[in-house]
Formats: sequence, C-alpha cells, structure tokens
Amino acid sequence: MRQHELKTFTREVSDQPPRVYGLDHAIVIELHGEIDLVTYQRTVALMDAVTAGPEPVVVIDLSRITFIDCSGLSLLMRAHRRVTARGGRLCIVCSHRLTLRMLRVTKLSAALSPAPTLSAALLDPPDHEAS
Repeated sequence: MRQHELKTFTREVSDQPPRVYGLDHAIVIELHGEIDLVTYQRTVALMDAVTAGPEPVVVIDLSRITFIDCSGLSLLMRAHRRVTARGGRLCIVCSHRLTLRMLRVTKLSAALSPAPTLSAALLDPPDHEAS
C-alpha cells in the first residue's frame, strides 16, 4: 500500500463537540461523527453532568453519527443507568441501520428503545414501558 492510498482508510474525525439544548420537558444531547473510545473519553464528563440533572427526560440524538463501537454502546448504557436510577427516562434517536443493528445484536435496543426522530422520542413511552 502506498502513502496516497492510505487516505481512503483514514477515519473522518468530527471536531464538532456534542450539542446540548433544552426542548420541552427534556434535555437533548446531540452527538456527531464516530462514537468510539476517543469520543467516550471526551464526552463522558458532559454526559454524566447532563444525566445527573433535574430534567425528567434525556434524549441522546444519534442521527448525525457515522459509526459506533462498544465504547459508544457503553456510553449509552451508562447514561441509561444514571437517568433511570433517578427516576427519569432516557430516549435514543437513531435511524442509521448499522447502529440499529448493533443495538439489536447486543440486545440493547430493548433497554434503549431507539426512535427514528426527535419528535417520536419525545412522545410518551408505550404502556409496557411505563409500568
């Protein structure tokens, strides 16, 4: 492999930090680019601060990510545990087929209940989740 060919194998790293904003009765964390170990290390303190807050609903918007690995899944489950431990609800926005497949294969889709859009995530949870 030649040096110029390596460019096709380099990862696209998003310099855009997570965006956090309030919406209705929720707080939204919008993630971008690849969610891997480096992103985990950069993002975990922010996620911990947001998930410890008083908002009853926390939404993690994955609609702008391009990749997620086990570190990213760990970050999502950490947020889920923290929010539910204080009686809140965590919602995931995701329509990326590979990310959805990762959630299904790891059986995390049952706990995280991904919604295809932000508005769908903000709807009241189905009756079986509320009980």
